Amino acid sequence: KTVEVGSFPANAFGLHDMHGNVFEWVEDCWNKNYDGAPTDGSTRTTGECSSRVLRGGSWYNVPQDLCSAIHNWSTSDDRVDYIGFRLARTLPH
Repeated sequence: KTVEVGSFPANAFGLHDMHGNVFEWVEDCWNKNYDGAPTDGSTRTTGECSSRVLRGGSWYNVPQDLCSAIHNWSTSDDRVDYIGFRLARTLPH
């Protein structure tokens, strides 16, 4: 099941709940592999853009699948209790 944000200690970067609560939507379009992916951290805007990448795994997954390298997908209109998103903001330099 999902848990309240901050239920577990932060990681070394001060971030909470990075793995295992819900899969997190990211802006990248789905591609089966990383061939041709940007290397600068920018969004991948080519591929199957009706489906978006999911990261991090969820309570629905087995423990070995709970990491940011997990590369899954779903259509952007999918609504289930193991997919969510993380709000982020750019901090001033």
